[in-house]
Amino acid sequence: MTLVGYARVSSVGQSLDVQLEKLEGCDKVFKEKRSGVDGGRPALRQCLEFLRDGDTLLVTKIDRLARSTSDLYRIVSELAQKGVSFKVVDDPSIDTTSRTGKLVLGILALIAEFENDIRRERQMDGIAKAKDRGVKFGRKPQLLPDKVVEIQSLRAGGATVPDIIQRTGFSKASIYRALGR
Repeated sequence: MTLVGYARVSSVGQSLDVQLEKLEGCDKVFKEKRSGVDGGRPALRQCLEFLRDGDTLLVTKIDRLARSTSDLYRIVSELAQKGVSFKVVDDPSIDTTSRTGKLVLGILALIAEFENDIRRERQMDGIAKAKDRGVKFGRKPQLLPDKVVEIQSLRAGGATVPDIIQRTGFSKASIYRALGR
């Protein structure tokens, strides 16, 4: 049963000292200087890979671990699947070794799900409004009617598909799509 700490500060100018002092009793501490918004937090990834069944992950503050409630819930769910406990030094109510801590995390999970539903709803509303205004989504078509006519006339003139690819710069699939029209 290993006590593992994770400390993070957002920028190079900040100091990890306060967090490291609070995590002194840990058997191993993973630390990094990276923004929480940055999804590529290598020390966190290493920490999560290091943790084993029966271990406890300790952080000083909840915002040092996760970017959002949904991110927190994802991480804590991963920990629970591995049989790893989770505690926050500065907030003893967040402790998966106690019934109350599990309740608090359950509530946070519901909030995360609620946030995701609201975000998805807003996104769909925005997309619908944009479509109503005539906004087109996705990549602009490259194979325009004039190019289709050009490809078909090249083929009718005896050009092979590789020749047409070389002349037009279109992919083989696009050439065949144009010839099929």
